Amino acid sequence: MLTGTELLAKVKDLGDVSKSDLVRSCGYVSTKKDGGERLNFTAFYEALLEAKGVSLGEGSLKGRGKGGRKLSHTAKVQFNGNLLVGKAYTAMLDLQPGDEFEIKLGRKQIKLIPIGGSDEEE
Repeated sequence: MLTGTELLAKVKDLGDVSKSDLVRSCGYVSTKKDGGERLNFTAFYEALLEAKGVSLGEGSLKGRGKGGRKLSHTAKVQFNGNLLVGKAYTAMLDLQPGDEFEIKLGRKQIKLIPIGGSDEEE
């Protein structure tokens, strides 16, 4: 697979060929289990953007969960007054449906303390 200046030069040399031929000529091809050819358009376009100096962030799309979203570490009160924490956080804390918490309000914070736990745990 071509990258960097070699990729840019090859794309320029090929001119007005089809997108499939362009991806194939630059080496972004793999073989399927049935022996057929698979063109890796995403990898090609990511390499092309990187060669042109456009960074897609650390490791491209790697390090993101399902749907490509990152945890925001912020929450918003919903229209019905509920404060939603989100599945990603409950999964990180290994929380299960039915787990109960005591709510402690500070001046500028809300603490959720598992019933039977201590407020020193983090």
